[in-house]
Amino acid sequence: MSGVADGGAYDVTETGTEDVPGERSGAPAGALGVAELELKPALEAVLMVVDEPVTEEHLARVLERPRRAVALALRELSEDYARQGRGFDLRLVAGGWRFYSRAAYADAVESFVLDGQQARLTQAALETLAVVAYRQPVSRSRVSAVRGVNCDGVMRTLLQRGLVEEAGTEPETGAILYRTTNYFLERMGLRGLDELPELAPFLPEADAVEGDSPEGIPSFDVDDSGDSQTDH
Repeated sequence: MSGVADGGAYDVTETGTEDVPGERSGAPAGALGVAELELKPALEAVLMVVDEPVTEEHLARVLERPRRAVALALRELSEDYARQGRGFDLRLVAGGWRFYSRAAYADAVESFVLDGQQARLTQAALETLAVVAYRQPVSRSRVSAVRGVNCDGVMRTLLQRGLVEEAGTEPETGAILYRTTNYFLERMGLRGLDELPELAPFLPEADAVEGDSPEGIPSFDVDDSGDSQTDH
């Protein structure tokens, strides 16, 4: 049997004992139950950790409150934020509620988000990215062979930046292959890989190359920093 008392749900066991919020099995002595928490701050706390809009039904269930009370509190919070001119907004989107940055402060948010993305790639990262672009799909070991240095760290950076991605495995060795992404094309202003510039003008003269690597690519170290072992 169930009922509602003081705005919160409670259960009555078969023996007639009420399971009062805050006194459930395992709850610390004196601790407030979810249903006894102040509704608006509780909603704010939950909405701070969601990564997608949450329905009123879901919020009512986890906070043990009637949906009507939750819906009213959400709308009042949204109106309060708008009236106060806060930098964030509480919106009903796609059937659920979630915090969003207020449109008036979009420039500040964009500046923050793009700050790390605008950071220049290191020389080692640019060189590794070039090898992937022209040799793709290509394994890390083959990229390292072309550059003459270990490129594992740089490849991780490029993966995190979304400039390269996995593209299956090499049949002979089972090594993971990598290729550039659409984001790479976007950042480079290219419509496709066929628009990559020709390499010939940038290759060293034949007499400057001591020999060829097993890849058939000139085996010379293009690092000025002397990273003969690993890139960082």
